[in-house]
Amino acid sequence: MNRRLHHPHLIMTGIAILIATAIAAPIELRARQRPAVADFAPPLPASEAQAVVAAVRAAERMQQQSAAEAVPLPAVQNMYFASSGFHISDRTGFLSFWRRNGGELIFGYPISGELIEDGRIVQYFERARFEYHPENLGTEYQVMLSLLGNEITQGYDFPDGQPTQGRLYFPETRQTLGGKFLRFWQKRGGLRIFGYPISEPFEEISPIDGQVRITQYFERARFEYHPEQLPAFYRQMERANGIILSGLHEVQLSDLGRQAMQRRGHTPQAVGPMPGAPAWSPKLFERRIEVNLTQQMLTAFEGDVPVYRAPVATGRDGFNTPAGSFAIYYKLPRQTMTGSAGGESWYVPDVPWVQYVVGGVALHGTYWHDAWGTGVRMSHGCINLNIDDAEWLYHWADIGTRVDVVY
Repeated sequence: MNRRLHHPHLIMTGIAILIATAIAAPIELRARQRPAVADFAPPLPASEAQAVVAAVRAAERMQQQSAAEAVPLPAVQNMYFASSGFHISDRTGFLSFWRRNGGELIFGYPISGELIEDGRIVQYFERARFEYHPENLGTEYQVMLSLLGNEITQGYDFPDGQPTQGRLYFPETRQTLGGKFLRFWQKRGGLRIFGYPISEPFEEISPIDGQVRITQYFERARFEYHPEQLPAFYRQMERANGIILSGLHEVQLSDLGRQAMQRRGHTPQAVGPMPGAPAWSPKLFERRIEVNLTQQMLTAFEGDVPVYRAPVATGRDGFNTPAGSFAIYYKLPRQTMTGSAGGESWYVPDVPWVQYVVGGVALHGTYWHDAWGTGVRMSHGCINLNIDDAEWLYHWADIGTRVDVVY
């Protein structure tokens, strides 16, 4: 029996209650309930996107389970790097330090095992030397980086820099830092990872490719400028808009670790994996991306370890980026951005490193502004990143990688 036919007044009462509730609901709640407006049209229907994510996650769980059964992770993690033939262990904290402070991008791969030098445990990487300081056990200074820039440039006579507008002056070393080298220094670790500048920028033959490159030395590093690593179109947009963009490999670090190791006469031989040491891969851990809308900051996690941070610019009022737990369901290295909403229309070609997370909302690189992390929200719902950050995330994440958008 259909009782609704006998009680029409109940239907009208229910509708009235629903309308009144909707009107009384907070504006913020109603805004969140609206479909997200975004820079892109969704490339897949929601049901198909969910199916893709579910299938990829199921396959990934099976792989992780098989790997764990074959080679269970030891209590003290010890990872094998097949590309160089050496391990990094956490008995000294070297592995955690490597993961938390830039990994391969900053330090390169290990090129030795743990060694004793001057009574201290050290390990060489392509671009750095790690030192174990047991006197600082349990603090952020348990692992420190050697002053390889100072060591490699012994005998050099660098002229002093002069304080000028737009450049930071360091009285400790009487040198300055500006432009893209300053941006890289600030973003990738600053004083703790690179130390003070010990030279001004100058031209020098690159040990990386043999070309004459703009170079600057630091206490722990040597920077080189590779402008071709930011494609020409984005360099043109950078100049046209008067902003600073960054390509992932536009500033590169020299192999000071390898040079220092050779100077000291070390010739370590590559080894095979130790029993119980899995081959290194970010996929050994659950990867997760967190976007904090209040802080306008993105953090990438492997397990509970934060391995990458990047400033973002999210949706402005009326185009708010939706909060919630999502997953990457579609990826494109380039896409033309077109849309029309709220009385606006847009056409933006060659948007780089696009990863869809919900509907038409995507993580992607941005070349028409550099306001990430400033608190200025200017997108139509998408999560804007600098080009270097968007590229790093694109290669690190996979379909199915969780994306939590929070306040």
